[in-house]
Amino acid sequence: MRSPLLDLPGAVAANAPDADVAAHYGDLFAEQRALAKGEAIVDRSNREVVRVAGADRLKWLNDLSSQKVDNLQPGTWTQTLILDAQGRVEHHLTMIDDGEAVLAHVEPGGSAALVDYLDRMRFMLRVEVSAQPDLVVLSGADEDFLVPRAELADHLGKPLAGLWAYEALRIEGHRPRQGLDTDHKTIPHEVGWIGSAVHLTKGCYRGQETVARVHNLGHPPRRLVFLHLDGSVDTLPAHGAPVELDGQQVGEVGSAARHHELGPIALAVVKRTVPVDAQLLAGGVAAAQEVIVPPDAGRNVQIDPSLRRRIR
Repeated sequence: MRSPLLDLPGAVAANAPDADVAAHYGDLFAEQRALAKGEAIVDRSNREVVRVAGADRLKWLNDLSSQKVDNLQPGTWTQTLILDAQGRVEHHLTMIDDGEAVLAHVEPGGSAALVDYLDRMRFMLRVEVSAQPDLVVLSGADEDFLVPRAELADHLGKPLAGLWAYEALRIEGHRPRQGLDTDHKTIPHEVGWIGSAVHLTKGCYRGQETVARVHNLGHPPRRLVFLHLDGSVDTLPAHGAPVELDGQQVGEVGSAARHHELGPIALAVVKRTVPVDAQLLAGGVAAAQEVIVPPDAGRNVQIDPSLRRRIR
């Protein structure tokens, strides 16, 4: 549903899957700086919201998903994953419990499949699942907010940053986005979701065997990297552009953005065996790596939290 904030003077629509919200409002870097300082909010109303109500909701979601949420306190945001039987990511949920229900937001176009899956898993439990098209997501530098869609236009006079500002800070923070930095084969270890969206000792859920096997016995075949791109090139590498080493493709670009301090940056997923100090080409653009997921991830090796620039 097209955001009314796109009607502001200077607003420019983002690209798919975010075409219903503004990429920027005329001054990308000023918007980034304001967002980083906590002085602006971002319209992310193209994301979709799912509500899970009922007395059994937290225990039920704990049994179905990767994060420990059975004791989630009201007002606390967390992340969790729905995995398939092979441990591959199907849904990434950012969720909060308001004391009466869980509200989770997912990628544009993701709510219908999530609601269908959750509905099929209800059995005799006291839970009710529904899409909430009348709720929308707004984001600050450190927190998300859910507001009624009818109130979105009330933010027309407030300081706004476009989605490109948010995405630049997200990439800087080494935070992958489902569908852009993941694909149908992605397992949690590959993109650093262990800890932030996966609890390693909470008990069984679908796909948990793969998570445990990688953690205890092996390494994921791919790893997420942060790329510093050559700033002399006018264009950013496209989503899905090849990442190459010595003329051979070793991965693909996920998200790319222009950062107000770091210049052009990107996230990419590459083969685990790519040397961490190798100079790469990302869509033909020279790129230097920064480690997010180390090559020895798994086998009880944890991602060093200090490698993450920011956690939001």
